[in-house]
Amino acid sequence: MWILLALSLLLLQWNKRLSLVSLLLAVIFAIRSGVLAWPAWSFILLLFLAAVYSRRIPRGRYRQVMIEGVMLISAVALMLHVIPGFNNLRVLHLVQPGPESMAFSMYFNFDKALVPFVLLVGLRTLFVSEPQYRPSVWLWGLLVLAVPALLLIAVVAGGLKFEPHQPSWLLQFMLANIFFVSLAEEALFRGYLQQRLGKIMPPVAALIISAGLFGAVHYAGGTLLMIFATLAGVIYGLAWMWSGRLWVAVLFHFGLNLCHLLFFTYPVMLKAAG
Repeated sequence: MWILLALSLLLLQWNKRLSLVSLLLAVIFAIRSGVLAWPAWSFILLLFLAAVYSRRIPRGRYRQVMIEGVMLISAVALMLHVIPGFNNLRVLHLVQPGPESMAFSMYFNFDKALVPFVLLVGLRTLFVSEPQYRPSVWLWGLLVLAVPALLLIAVVAGGLKFEPHQPSWLLQFMLANIFFVSLAEEALFRGYLQQRLGKIMPPVAALIISAGLFGAVHYAGGTLLMIFATLAGVIYGLAWMWSGRLWVAVLFHFGLNLCHLLFFTYPVMLKAAG
């Protein structure tokens, strides 16, 4: 089921029919296994009917605003896990990657994974748009180096500490993080929000606002995490702005999270958590 869900997300940009078939199979298996209760699959059905309806009617300005508004609200609700009936699978429960890392739990989130599907209905350029700036190769190199640099700054600030890990659950982490976390968050904050804001304000302003909002949703982790999430959002936003490709931003997001897990205390250092 989870492989089918990940496959549907992987195919979404390039082959929407196969993506939807894979998603349908994932939904069927999820209903049979109890991951989706009736409120959840009813919500998915309503979203599907709304998507079909939106493609059959002419898209005037006001209809476009209405469709995008409904889909944006639905995407945020899915992201925040407020739609009932999603019994997301808990893969890890209070595992501690290392002696100085805080214990954490990890879920395969079916609701969050649906966010790119929902936003694509409202914004057809979600995955591919015109780059807002075409940097030189060396600027791309600096952006890549900014990923470990940000983690090193977190070490200096006292939020992280060097602590290499080789967890037995690395493959589960990679599957969940790239498809059910990074893709969903980048679809909302970069593919949709930054792109839409960039139509009504300078691109740099759109970048800063979307990064700030991305940092704000990490409020539960404290001020330090919000600051570093905002800075990470700037990195992801530049990757999207320079490439016009959502998957480029996703790979930067996933790359930072993977480096964080493999080489540093994860998700935070015990002392910092206290």
